[in-house]
Amino acid sequence: MSDVASPRILVVDDEENIRALVETYLKNDGYDVVTAATGEDAVEMVASAAPDLVILDVRLPGIDGFEVLRRLRKQSDVFVIMLTARAEELDTLVGLEVGADDYVTKPFSPRELVARVRAMLRRTRGEPRVDQALHFDGLSVDEARREVLVDGEPAPLTALEFDLLGALASAPGRVFTRRQLIERVWGWDFYGEERVVDVHVRNLRKALGDPADSPRFISTVRGVGYKLTARPR
Repeated sequence: MSDVASPRILVVDDEENIRALVETYLKNDGYDVVTAATGEDAVEMVASAAPDLVILDVRLPGIDGFEVLRRLRKQSDVFVIMLTARAEELDTLVGLEVGADDYVTKPFSPRELVARVRAMLRRTRGEPRVDQALHFDGLSVDEARREVLVDGEPAPLTALEFDLLGALASAPGRVFTRRQLIERVWGWDFYGEERVVDVHVRNLRKALGDPADSPRFISTVRGVGYKLTARPR
């Protein structure tokens, strides 16, 4: 029997039938699952149960999913997949802006949701891509320590933003399409839309202090994707 603990997933939804359904599928896939029905309980459980990933419904009684996510991001870099209604496109954008790593629209396939969880957690299992920091003009990316410095000062990146920057920094000057970035960062079995890349690049630029209209580090190649334009040192 393996001594490696199963990843822990926190499922937050006020509908008991949805919590039970998602919990069953996740447990069948080998995950340790805890649940919460309110936003307040979710915030407490992230602190006490230390989940590896949170599945978070937007529409919750009391504090909603967006406020929960804002609070989580002040205390944790845990992966977050948001559940949102299909017709509420604004929910998707707001959730990604606030710091969600992915989203799934309701009604959803439990098998698809489990696949999203599997793909998200897979990104934490590999070895660092390089042993030494990559240095550019004004920017350093240390894969082994998962640290980023901008002009010598630490940049507060989420885990997903770091992986996105790491993908771009692995081949400076190369143009990565959105699909290529999805496959490198989210995984080849990611089911979502490619626009998720645009939102996270925008968040990454904010964290780096890199305005899109006069970029130092990341440039947009219109109609194609993105590239790291900072010169290696």
